[in-house]
Amino acid sequence: MVELLPLAEIAPQAVEDLLDAAFGADRFARTAYRLREGASAIPALSFALVSEGALVATIQCWPVAHRAPNGTVTPLVMVGPVAVRPDAQRDGHGRRLMDHMLAAAENAGDGALMMIGDPEYYGRFFGFTAEATGKWDLPGPYEKHRLLARDVNGHDVPAGEGMVGPR
Repeated sequence: MVELLPLAEIAPQAVEDLLDAAFGADRFARTAYRLREGASAIPALSFALVSEGALVATIQCWPVAHRAPNGTVTPLVMVGPVAVRPDAQRDGHGRRLMDHMLAAAENAGDGALMMIGDPEYYGRFFGFTAEATGKWDLPGPYEKHRLLARDVNGHDVPAGEGMVGPR
């Protein structure tokens, strides 16, 4: 049986080991890491799946912000990484974590959600789109069509130009 737990209940090194296995040790060079630099994951939106005492998958969410050229700062929640142990991929663990996080975000999300991910998958199953993010910028390289967002908990995705970075 796979148990869903708050990520805070998992040993940090176990999480790091899973992230290395899922994304490689070079993951720290990714733009997503620059976005959440210096921040702590949001406990109410970060979860883990454990099976027989072993960590199988995690999802983390981070406080970031959209800064418009006119000075308006809009809080956002960055979703990811969603990491699944390589031998457990394609078993629905990532989808289960996303569904659980989205339900939690409907009550606890303090900003619209954004992520860098596969638009076909995250759009089809979770309602993320690149419609409002076309004029956003990030502190590093990324593919524009993979910068996704969606409204949640009464928080709208900011439209228009702006830089996304740590809150």
